Amino acid sequence: MLDKIKYLYFKFKQRYGSPRIHSELNALGYRISVKTVAKYMQELGLRSKLSKKFRVTTNSKHNYLTVNNLLNRDFYASKPSMKWVSDITYIQTQEGFLYLTTIIDLYDRKVIGWSLSNTMSTEDTTLSAWRMAIKNRSIKKGMLFHSDRGIQYASKKFANTLDSYGVIRSMSRKGNCWDNAVAESFFKSLKTEMIYGNKLITREKMKKQIFQYIEIWYNRNRRHKALNYKTIFEFNNNLQFLKNVA
Repeated sequence: MLDKIKYLYFKFKQRYGSPRIHSELNALGYRISVKTVAKYMQELGLRSKLSKKFRVTTNSKHNYLTVNNLLNRDFYASKPSMKWVSDITYIQTQEGFLYLTTIIDLYDRKVIGWSLSNTMSTEDTTLSAWRMAIKNRSIKKGMLFHSDRGIQYASKKFANTLDSYGVIRSMSRKGNCWDNAVAESFFKSLKTEMIYGNKLITREKMKKQIFQYIEIWYNRNRRHKALNYKTIFEFNNNLQFLKNVA
């Protein structure tokens, strides 16, 4: 069992703590408690990568119209495209910063839209991520879109785009990161699991790693606490199976 735990720990690039290692073991048919996995990991000196604080990229000092926090920290969605959340963060490289914008569907926590850019312009960040999101998942009038109060979300160009789709906008209260906790949590996971502790690389190499992290790892293989430690694929397949049985 110690060998299995060690194998899984390094297979997933030291990203998993005991709860996710436990879920992987269960998926492989092993019956073992989380406490026992935690105990064995402690004996082996294995622990998931630790997080660090990162800079805020939000620029809320602007004259554009902002809206109220309609999401109100209700991060549950009973169906796809009911509630989307979005945020922007910086990624440091050898050649300067890249800016990562993500859009996450709260239904299954999938990153359905994202963009990686050299600038913080609305066109390169929020609008680019939005175009990918609507290609990946259809939306209906009345969907809630939550973000911070940054200029990229408050700008007329982005606001008019959402309005044209009948989307209801929601924004975090000023200086309150917990209002957008799911989006913040994604960035924390990405930086902890992929970036911290590694050497700086070029923009081009970083773009490839970000793609692999989001599309191959996070959206397909990572086990999510919010989904009861299922992968997004397992979560959606289980629900489809239950619907077919019903």
